[in-house]
Amino acid sequence: MTRTFIWLGVATATMAAACGSSNSTKDDGSHDPAMVAQGQQTFRFDTFGDETKWTDTLHMNDVISSAVSPMVALSLGLKVDADALPASVVSGIQGGTIDLKSPATTIALLKLDAVVGVKGTVDSSSGTDTLTRVGITCALCHSTVDDSFAPGIGKRLDGWPNHDLDPGLIIAQSPALTDAQKNVFKSWGKGRYDPRYNIDGQNGPQEIPPAYGLEGVHRITATGDGDKIEYWNRYVAVTQMGGHGNFTESRTGVNVTNGTDDLVSDKLPALQAYQLSLPAPAPPAGSFNADAAARGKAVFEGAGKCSTCHSGALLTDANTRLHDPSEVVSEPEATGTPSYASRSATKQYRTPPLAGVWQHPPYFHNGSAATLDAVVATYNSRKNLNLDAGQMSDLVEYLKSL
Repeated sequence: MTRTFIWLGVATATMAAACGSSNSTKDDGSHDPAMVAQGQQTFRFDTFGDETKWTDTLHMNDVISSAVSPMVALSLGLKVDADALPASVVSGIQGGTIDLKSPATTIALLKLDAVVGVKGTVDSSSGTDTLTRVGITCALCHSTVDDSFAPGIGKRLDGWPNHDLDPGLIIAQSPALTDAQKNVFKSWGKGRYDPRYNIDGQNGPQEIPPAYGLEGVHRITATGDGDKIEYWNRYVAVTQMGGHGNFTESRTGVNVTNGTDDLVSDKLPALQAYQLSLPAPAPPAGSFNADAAARGKAVFEGAGKCSTCHSGALLTDANTRLHDPSEVVSEPEATGTPSYASRSATKQYRTPPLAGVWQHPPYFHNGSAATLDAVVATYNSRKNLNLDAGQMSDLVEYLKSL
């Protein structure tokens, strides 16, 4: 049965696609620059027609117009692309002549395509800017900025998870929701989102993962549900963002169609090419102890038993197997919360790759480890590794170096 959800989605889990599209990958493994450029535009600016959801159903254009100033937007974790700001706006912000407490300023920023991951249609025919339609893009959850201009304002960092973003609190501002729905969304917190809540009605938010460093990784979601671009990109675009198209999954019984047109399928190959071109960020200079990291690598490959699953050049066995929840140290979930895997198509978890792991705390799919120290301590305890304090410290330094 086709289900059209009154949903609220923010692009989560990840809009990242699996590798290996003949349309975008050359024989040497590189990606067609034209496809990458096209995919960047899709990633940053394409809503797939989801204004139908965000405007017609949730009335978020009205919410923004009446109550979301730049100060409020930044407090919710939304980001501003400094490169989209003309010199007059930059000087106005710096000089205090632009009112950052006015929703009208937010509309002006949307008119400039400066709000990362949010696309607005602004009508100026009456002499006053009016936000008539609003939608979201992949970049909302999977981009941030470098804060080079001010906190929350800077150059885009595509593929970096926005762990400042509070998607649930943003959604909860919609006047179309019941109080009960709003309470669920408000419970998620910053950097967390449940990409299945609107499917099964169960509340178990997950950490927004990075969308970089995925070249060569076939299973790109926490549960490894799909290894082709048509799967997870389509899932998020249609069932979460509310884009126009269809997603069908026989294993979970999901069959969602939005609209009568398909604004998703043709965009997926280029979107994949761009996402797979995003490298994991190198650790900042001086952010780890090199000698300790070298010792930690030996622990990783030896007493820590990490390389049993974090194997190969990509430090993951995700391309060859998935794991039962009983093997995963982040299980069980919080009391009363069903296992996230139990809600998925595979009922299992993948081993995540570790490139750039220094950049995106908290850790584990459910964010249950706040730091890399907590990750190592959790493994040491639940896997009975018997690592001493020195070994654990060295292992953390190695993870920081990846």
